[in-house]
Amino acid sequence: MRLSKLTTVLVLLGLSVPAHAETVTTTHGGDSFVAGDAVVQTLNAPGDAFVAARNTIAHGVVGGDLHVTGFDVSVSTDTRADLYAFGAMVAIKAKTAEDLTVAGFAVRTEATSDTLGNARLLGNTVTIEGPVQGALSVFGREVILNAPIAGDARITAHTITFGPDAVIEGVLTYSTEQEISVPERVAPAARVRFERLEAGATWEEMAENWDVRDWPVLPTAASLVGGFVVSVLFFVALGALMLGLAPNRVEALRAEISDAPGRSVLLGVVGLSILFGLVPITGMTVIGLPFVPIVLLAIVVAWILGYALGVYAIAMRLWAAFGGADDPSKLSRLVILAAAIAVVAVLNFIPFVGWVANYTLVLLGIGAITSVLIPKLIGSPDDDAMPLET
Repeated sequence: MRLSKLTTVLVLLGLSVPAHAETVTTTHGGDSFVAGDAVVQTLNAPGDAFVAARNTIAHGVVGGDLHVTGFDVSVSTDTRADLYAFGAMVAIKAKTAEDLTVAGFAVRTEATSDTLGNARLLGNTVTIEGPVQGALSVFGREVILNAPIAGDARITAHTITFGPDAVIEGVLTYSTEQEISVPERVAPAARVRFERLEAGATWEEMAENWDVRDWPVLPTAASLVGGFVVSVLFFVALGALMLGLAPNRVEALRAEISDAPGRSVLLGVVGLSILFGLVPITGMTVIGLPFVPIVLLAIVVAWILGYALGVYAIAMRLWAAFGGADDPSKLSRLVILAAAIAVVAVLNFIPFVGWVANYTLVLLGIGAITSVLIPKLIGSPDDDAMPLET
């Protein structure tokens, strides 16, 4: 399995687990699946195993491949085949019979771990204390090697530190900004290769050593501009459709956001929580498993509609604040929406701030939609408060 495909599957599994969800365990086709908020699980899986949780502690034995994802991941599971682990903080503590692949912010293989195949590690800080019987590939900002490596080793990092137990039996190839002194006890000079680390070369080196040349490359300027134009056109087309089919409904939702933005944000959190919570709840019924993709599709649709509605509401509020007409034409509304989408898209290039701004717009839109749907679902006497004319 290609790493890019595996990563996509694990990320989707991780996103589909809402906070405070109970642990869900199931088997299918010989594979074992575990998901939840905080999972402490003793695995005894004859085939492959998949674990997704915010905090994961896995013990036991897996007869096939083990795939683990989460924020804080600790794996003490003996794996008879390959082990894949992804998270913010990942610790590997057990034996891996074949290859080990780990990615995270802080990655560590404990002294109790033993990789019989190749080890591929990616992280900001990578500490290797467990022996590797095959080849070692490491990419990180700070790499600490304190274990015996039976095969070749390739390390790409900003800084490299060798501990007292570091021994490389094969060829050591390292890439740093400046050449460093490698102790003879780690590898004699005849088996050490230095390749100066150059900006922009790291991705190519990753692709070469991890065999992931099918990963998407960094977008070109033309791709960025093209994607920007397509996004703006999509939301303009969506706005034209909604303003044409249900103008009164759209205006009522916009007024809901404008009159009570704080309430809309809170209801947006409630609405998203309900949607994300439907994923494990639907799956736990077993007979509802075929409907899980429908729930995921509903989340995507709600996200897009909420985002478009949030941008439109804020844009119209600013339009009125700067003295715009109280009731602009539909064409004017579309132009205002297009300009607002363009401005908000540019905000995405501002770290953190852009994400927060865009996420708040989504919450505003979904909150307004939720304020209408909840009374309808529970049979509120205020059902007629929202006009139905289109």
